[in-house]
Amino acid sequence: MLEGGSPSLRYVVDFSYNNNIGVMKGSNRQNTGGSVNLSYRSGKFNFRNILSVNFNKSNNSPYGSFSEYTSLNPYFSPYDEYGNMKKILGNYTATPSSSPFYYYNPLYNATLNTKNFSKYNEITENFYAEWQATSALRLTARVGFTYNGNNAEIFLPGDHTQFATWTGENYFKRGSYYMSDGESSSLSTDVIANYTKMFGKHQLLLNAGWNLASFDSQTHGMTAWGFLNNRVDFITFAKQYEENGVPSGSESIRHEVGIVSFANYSYDNRYLADLSYRTNASSVFGANNRWGNFWSFGLGWNIHNESFLKNNKTINQWKLRASLGSTGSQNFSPYQAMATYSFFTQSTYDNIAGAFLKALANNDLKWQEKFDYNVGTDFRLFNRINGRFDYYISNTNNLLIDFSLPPSTGFASYKENLGKVQNRGFEGSLNYVVYNKPQAQSYFALFGNFATNKNKLLTISDALKQINKEQDELGQSETLYLPKIRYEEGKSVNAIWAVPSLGIDPITGREVFLKKDGSQTYVWNADDQIAVGVTDPKLRGNFGFNMEYKGWGLSTSFRYTLGEDYYNSTLISRVENVNVAYNVDTRVLNDTWLNPGDQAVFKRITASPTKTNPTSRFLQKKSDLTLSSINAYYDFKWKNLAKYHLKNLKVGFYMSEAFVLSTVKTERGTDYPFVKNVFFHPFKSTF
Repeated sequence: MLEGGSPSLRYVVDFSYNNNIGVMKGSNRQNTGGSVNLSYRSGKFNFRNILSVNFNKSNNSPYGSFSEYTSLNPYFSPYDEYGNMKKILGNYTATPSSSPFYYYNPLYNATLNTKNFSKYNEITENFYAEWQATSALRLTARVGFTYNGNNAEIFLPGDHTQFATWTGENYFKRGSYYMSDGESSSLSTDVIANYTKMFGKHQLLLNAGWNLASFDSQTHGMTAWGFLNNRVDFITFAKQYEENGVPSGSESIRHEVGIVSFANYSYDNRYLADLSYRTNASSVFGANNRWGNFWSFGLGWNIHNESFLKNNKTINQWKLRASLGSTGSQNFSPYQAMATYSFFTQSTYDNIAGAFLKALANNDLKWQEKFDYNVGTDFRLFNRINGRFDYYISNTNNLLIDFSLPPSTGFASYKENLGKVQNRGFEGSLNYVVYNKPQAQSYFALFGNFATNKNKLLTISDALKQINKEQDELGQSETLYLPKIRYEEGKSVNAIWAVPSLGIDPITGREVFLKKDGSQTYVWNADDQIAVGVTDPKLRGNFGFNMEYKGWGLSTSFRYTLGEDYYNSTLISRVENVNVAYNVDTRVLNDTWLNPGDQAVFKRITASPTKTNPTSRFLQKKSDLTLSSINAYYDFKWKNLAKYHLKNLKVGFYMSEAFVLSTVKTERGTDYPFVKNVFFHPFKSTF
């Protein structure tokens, strides 16, 4: 970082580069960025310009996905008896009449000339102009522009194992090249006025502002087939476009406008009041509900500034506060409220392309609104202990969901305001300074925080009930490996819905289910599902310590959850619903039912993949402790750095996810190796 300038002109230049090597061989991510910050002050005017540029390139591993290796049987060898790389590792035939299943060697693909990378670049420009009209009034205007461009390419030559079964007429179509690109931009501006005034013991702060923003984005993509050999790795060598394929793409345009205002008042720094009001309009909502109006109001009392607590050596700070207010959200496609059309691209009539209705209009689609109630306190004791506690109730109205439609309409779903959900809970934090010697720049502090949350659906519409019915019908006809979200008044949104299980029948090896009427059955029925648990933990939070002694520093952070209901999908995907043609968990061999009388945890596994629908048998109580981060460093502030033209110099070490202790054994790192990030900072300095 470079700094320079005179009292009226100042500039700051930053530059950074890092190359993160992926866990999979051959994968990496390169990041390059920089910024220029210019500011100029003249009298009552201050101008600032911040320009930042970032570039990124990611290379995916030519060795493929790690899950390809974990699924292979351990007795396969990637090489033949002559030391040559094999393309086919072996085969498996479930029954004498079935076709053989072939195992392909993912290492073979790494010997080919492949491409799999993506790039993006981002430019952000912000210009600010400030005018200090009076000692109490300041006006600030900002204009900002952001541009993001990205592209990706994936080339798989004809010898890739993905095309091993392409024979006959498809033989010369082997090999594929996928290209995509996109760009997005945003232009925004806002003007804010700040007014601050003291009237004796009264202090008033007023703010008012206006903002306008526009967001545009588009993407394009296409796939080509058929390449002469593995060395021709450019798109123009393709034989044809993808069979029956068409270019892909998307585009969106969104506009927003809003007015915001808020006021803060305090009397004698004892009694506090806040009031805010915001009105926003967005093009993503229906024509009848473009605007959303939101407000908040809060009160506070600094008890420590009352005469009976002033200069108290025990209670250094004690504040009570309460607030209520509303907020809105709009995180969905900008065209959900509009009737949109698309063209038939694969068929024409008399050389004329037809159009069809792609999405239904919903002119009444409105902002999802959340109304919050909060009471809390902040305190400081003995000049060492800082704490904060809050209790909140949050009601979300006009809950936005994708409402499924019957096939007869010709549409899968459309966005609709349905239902009302309530969240309530506690949050708190404590920080205790055990040791602090500012003159020696040494300290040791402990910290911790906790949170609880419970939610439930207060009201749901008939449309949500229809969604439940459709999911139940799907569960009867198809395999549902994991519980689906159901909507039922009085129940949590995060409830786990499954059929109660009585375990595996030792005589037949079949699972025994408990029906709602109390009877037992071997048949899984979606109508028997109940809320068997809730994924929200009883308690969650973090704790750790920070310390420094004569330049040496160490900080840690632990993350914990207590009493979480957990549906262990590992036991389903790796044991019961496993395909025995692949490498399987040892529990398939040791813990499944085989003979009458076996007291087994899992039902019998057959050559064909079995079907296990959501059942309480896989519900487990989960609590865990994770050492989420360790940061150690040495700061050379004790050294004389001026003679080296340095303001500061620091070296450090950082590690994330060092270990996890859990009451439930869960599988991770089989799709992609589990990452424990370790960073060494050779130096961090300022010139």
